[in-house]
Amino acid sequence: MPTRLTLLLLSVLLIAHASAADGPRLEDVRYPYPPQIFRFQSQQQELEMAYMDVPAKGADRRGTVVLFHGKNFSGAYWRETAAALSERGFRVLIPDQIGFGKSSKPEHYQFSFHQLAANTHALLEKVKAGRVHLVGHSMGGMVATRYALMFPADVVTLTLANPIGLEDWKAKGVPYQSLDAALAEQFTLTTDKLRAYERKHYYGGDWRPDYDEWVELIGHFLRSPDYPRMAWNQALTSDMLYTQPVVYEFPQLKMPVLLIIGQRDRTAPGADRAPANIRDSLGNYPELGRAASRAIPQAKLVELDGLGHLPHIEDFPRFIAPLHDFLSAHSAAN
Repeated sequence: MPTRLTLLLLSVLLIAHASAADGPRLEDVRYPYPPQIFRFQSQQQELEMAYMDVPAKGADRRGTVVLFHGKNFSGAYWRETAAALSERGFRVLIPDQIGFGKSSKPEHYQFSFHQLAANTHALLEKVKAGRVHLVGHSMGGMVATRYALMFPADVVTLTLANPIGLEDWKAKGVPYQSLDAALAEQFTLTTDKLRAYERKHYYGGDWRPDYDEWVELIGHFLRSPDYPRMAWNQALTSDMLYTQPVVYEFPQLKMPVLLIIGQRDRTAPGADRAPANIRDSLGNYPELGRAASRAIPQAKLVELDGLGHLPHIEDFPRFIAPLHDFLSAHSAAN
């Protein structure tokens, strides 16, 4: 286990090699739409939640869609989805959750899916979003599910695109990782390691140059002199994934739910520390998607053969077609 002195030395090395252009809130990264700031109080501190608000185009206004990003991403990777939905008459809201993207990176925060959902609900009330369609990818699927469970009257539909949280890793035998160990792991992260992880788990061993944009987004944080604070946020959210399952509450979802599942996805946080005899059984998205569709009362399952963890990046036309059809079928209810 790395000592406190070791972590301090790693922090100093990061600061020494940091670029002045890299900040903890992606200050010099251009987003596809102008980011706005929602200021609010949470856990005895002032926080800022960045978000993009993309207006609907045309006279046929069909409702509001909220897009939830994954753990290794920010709202920026939804740009094609936002543009397509806007063209089809939907207002699109894209928040960066606290601890991610252009939002605040607090030194101390109790991260929970309940808290992130409550933060997002406060934002949607502030911008007068009304009843909304939720779309969550990866970790964003767990946040969106918790939101739908907490505020069902405010949700028209829920879409889960290759969400993590379709299984309970603790119950399946993945050992717990302490926060200190999770933090130490964050200090070993490099863009090369992240790229290798995504190639294996997200894209089935394939890689295209356009995937590098989203790896480099994390690179901005790694090079920031404030990365130790970001690393702590990442450790806390890793703990949240393990300790706060949502899978057992799928039967309580009251709204229509679309599951878009890339079939070659094998993402399973903590699988690398799981016993060898269960490691290969984790992250079986074909099996997990079907189980979720049976558990959710009003579920529709779309299986995308040959695609992995990021169908909206890997093959956008195949992703947007079922999403648009689903949202359109239920937009009259908004």
